[in-house]
Amino acid sequence: MNDPGLDQPIAESAEKVQEERQEEDEIEKEEEQAFLDPSRWWFASTAFPLLAGTFGPMASAFNICALIEHWRVSIPPGFGANESHGDDVKDPKWLLAVNGLSLGFALIANFALLLNMARRLVFSIAQPITIISWYLASILLIGDLTAIIHIVKVPGERRALTQAFYYAIFACVIYFIIASLMVYTVYGAWRGHYSKEFKLSMSQRTLMLQTISFMVYMVGGAGVYAKIEGWMFLDALYFTNYTLLTIGIGDYAPSTHLGRGLLFPYAIGGIVILGLVVGSIRSLVLERGKKKLGSRMVEKKREEHLKKMLKKGKMHKLTPIESKQQADEVGMSERDRRQEEFNLMRQIQDEASTRQKWQALLVSGSAWFFLWFIGALIFYFAEHEQGWSYFGSLYFAYTTLLTIGYGDYKPFSNSGKAFFVFWSLLAVPTLTILISNMGDTVVKGIRDLTLYLGEITVLPGEDSFRSRVKQIIAQGNRGKLFGDETEISDPPPGLLGSEKEIDAEQAHSHPGGAQGRGADFLAGEVQDEELKEAGEAKAKGDKLGETIHEYHYLLVKEFRNVMKHLNESPPRKYTYDEWEWFLKLLGEDESKSASHRPAPVEVKNDLSKEPDIQQATNGDDDQVRQWSWIGNRSPLMGETEEAEWVLERLSMTLEKELKKQNEAKREDGKKDPGSADVASNVMKSHSSSGNSNTAGEGRKGSTSADAEGKNK
Repeated sequence: MNDPGLDQPIAESAEKVQEERQEEDEIEKEEEQAFLDPSRWWFASTAFPLLAGTFGPMASAFNICALIEHWRVSIPPGFGANESHGDDVKDPKWLLAVNGLSLGFALIANFALLLNMARRLVFSIAQPITIISWYLASILLIGDLTAIIHIVKVPGERRALTQAFYYAIFACVIYFIIASLMVYTVYGAWRGHYSKEFKLSMSQRTLMLQTISFMVYMVGGAGVYAKIEGWMFLDALYFTNYTLLTIGIGDYAPSTHLGRGLLFPYAIGGIVILGLVVGSIRSLVLERGKKKLGSRMVEKKREEHLKKMLKKGKMHKLTPIESKQQADEVGMSERDRRQEEFNLMRQIQDEASTRQKWQALLVSGSAWFFLWFIGALIFYFAEHEQGWSYFGSLYFAYTTLLTIGYGDYKPFSNSGKAFFVFWSLLAVPTLTILISNMGDTVVKGIRDLTLYLGEITVLPGEDSFRSRVKQIIAQGNRGKLFGDETEISDPPPGLLGSEKEIDAEQAHSHPGGAQGRGADFLAGEVQDEELKEAGEAKAKGDKLGETIHEYHYLLVKEFRNVMKHLNESPPRKYTYDEWEWFLKLLGEDESKSASHRPAPVEVKNDLSKEPDIQQATNGDDDQVRQWSWIGNRSPLMGETEEAEWVLERLSMTLEKELKKQNEAKREDGKKDPGSADVASNVMKSHSSSGNSNTAGEGRKGSTSADAEGKNK
């Protein structure tokens, strides 16, 4: 008969455990949903607001350029007279008023978006203000542009449009585009694909601030040089643009001592800011965009493989083996079947990574060629009075994009100069992304080829020529020709290293800076405490307490080891044996099918509509989340790096275990039986492996797939 006095504490403990499970399930479902959502929703939630925050200030700067000078000039008669040196024609007051009103709406939109990203203004208020203001700014400029075209022609007079008119066109187009992008962002939030707040990373916010700083620096420098050198403001902007972008066309150059002296600090300061912008674009592409697009590529590749297996009738290989009789019929154990799943997942990852890199190169290369050919076409029409051929325009555009700047071709028309500024600013991110993608594909291939040629000719490596050739062939056919004969360097040290190895590694730098060192120090304190309590329990003859404390000790030990893998480049990829050990620590056994399920061929984007096969019941009435190595719940899927995934789960398990331990102490030293079962299984596995240096290395007779995973 149960003690009535214990009913309430037991009920409270059960509720706490249930709440923790629900919280973990919610976290996992959010991660799954973010992974399963199509890439377009990542663009809508992150890329589009970032583009709006970056190009909004650029459009406002162009709007200022359109407001600061007249829109029309009168070209005097005579030989050599052109639109670049015409006499200004005064604009109507209503045109200036409408132009100023457009700039005012644009500034309101930029300010509202900035407050929203800083979480000072709620999404539901900021976004309508931002979108409506940008649309109004665009519509007002369209009215100005349409009206001025009708009055630019005067009988008996030769008139032309100035650079300010073309800057107004650029501002108008950018306002309309970024407003439309934000409409799509609001639509995605309204449909519930992401939260109604911007979760921009530090590098993304930094890119916005650096871009704004560069525009202010360029426009401000133009104002200073216009005053010093006596240039028109927009001509000075054209000069500061090709100076800071290190193109150096040379048709405008400072002639005063003050202007030349000021160039020393001004040019180096602008180049530094530009370098920061380029670095931020590169880190942004590598940090978030490639992860999201790469994970979606893995999902598509996974579906392709499963559909092929389904068509060939091989899906039984992905079905969990639940009994010894079934294992005998299939001819493999559940662990062996899971290992084959794991190896197939690694193959899918490799194929998806290769495809993603070449597709990224194709897209960025196409964007660069589009910028080159279309830019040359516009320069061809803009500079028709100079008699530029299309080939000459291609030559000028190419030398400009590569910042060579010979200066033999120079834009003289107002439209050509204005377009040059806008076009060259677009070339910065385009060329940066292209070079980044070339580094992952073409440049890497050339580098590897150079190393191979060096090793087999004048700079031989440690391996023989025959071994090197075998290795190259094996990499090309995935090791099917020579099998395990190819000699590859030993795998990195395992997770369960000796105490001396761990202490030596911890004596050096820790990832994560001061925060990482602090976490490592606290974990070390917990590790020492658990080891001490395990010794005390052993001395008392408390076998159960000794096992639990040793389990906690192993959790903390692996936590500290995985912390060293966080900032590795390329990111750490664990072998199957290492993953098996991690899962054992987390309470799952790869040789048992309780938490396993067949991989779904197609996964619905809305997880709330997925059939209720997410839970399975084992003998202890514990609910276990079912998953497959090649399914959407696999730790190898998604955007989270493997070391981060393991570290997060280890910390959650450790926190849960320590909570159970404290609750057990409050209940008169009562031990939690669930923890004891997990701890006992882990300690048995640990002792059977002989406490080897590499997780799972004590297991004899590992398959060739094991060896291949370790070598990778």
